Amino acid sequence: MPPRASRNDLLPGTLDMLVLHTLTLGSLHGYAIAQHIAKLSADVLQVEQGSLYPALERLQKAGWATSKWGVSPTGRKARYYTITASGKRQLGQELADFDTVVLAIARVLGRAEAP
Repeated sequence: MPPRASRNDLLPGTLDMLVLHTLTLGSLHGYAIAQHIAKLSADVLQVEQGSLYPALERLQKAGWATSKWGVSPTGRKARYYTITASGKRQLGQELADFDTVVLAIARVLGRAEAP
């Protein structure tokens, strides 16, 4: 039997959606993004640096986020990320797609009525 997925595994594609949604709060540095996701998920979702920074790079390359250097509250140099107008539109699409998939899974599991 294959090993069971850990509770920290995210569905493919959900990390970008979670990061974009977090950035709707305002400009944040990477550590603050990871902390926010962990806090709101009651520490079920732990976003590791090795996943977060490649995701932030993808979002920037797609034009869904921008970044600039600033100083963190602790006085350290940090890159702050901001969602773009295009990123907000993408987030809306990703949320709609996610809701569709969650509902479909709930139907398969018998937790929602089929159409």
